[in-house]
Amino acid sequence: MDLIHAQPIANSIVYSFLGIIILLIAYFIIEKITPENTWKEVVQKNNIAVAIVLAAFIIGISMIISAAIHG
Repeated sequence: MDLIHAQPIANSIVYSFLGIIILLIAYFIIEKITPENTWKEVVQKNNIAVAIVLAAFIIGISMIISAAIHG
């Protein structure tokens, strides 16, 4: 594999991991500032409303991270 072709692949891997790490940090921050444990609400109590809000949060933060990384 030529070095010219390896650079975009390496960049994609690095930025993917960076995006995932930022998303996890944002999730843990939200988990700390909310009064209830969101994962427990979704999994054990089957709270659909919390699941929808959590999904919207993850999609929104992912779009922000993607736009920031893409430029």
